[in-house]
Amino acid sequence: QVQLVESGGGLVQPGGSLRLSCAASGSIFSFNAMGWYRQAPGKQRELVAAVTSGGSTNYADSVKGRFTISRDNAKNTVYLQMNSLKPEDTAVYYCAQHSGVGYDYWGQGTQVTVSS
Repeated sequence: QVQLVESGGGLVQPGGSLRLSCAASGSIFSFNAMGWYRQAPGKQRELVAAVTSGGSTNYADSVKGRFTISRDNAKNTVYLQMNSLKPEDTAVYYCAQHSGVGYDYWGQGTQVTVSS
């Protein structure tokens, strides 16, 4: 059974930084693409960043140049480094694992609030 546990969310001022972590278990982590999604109140969940098993990355236009996704296969962990945070980055952030068909496994989410 795949389990994903996020950590690292919190309250930060505009312009600040946070690093989210997602620890995975129950699968061969290195085989699977991983993604970070977010959902703000009243909005649809959106893909923020993703990393393939080979390390290729892609980002939503809104976070390019500010966010960096990375993975440590030895630790079964994926990270999201978020810099230059803006109030519009406020959301619940979810880690997701690709099953080969789609992002079928999800963490419980971690709240990120950007406010002065």
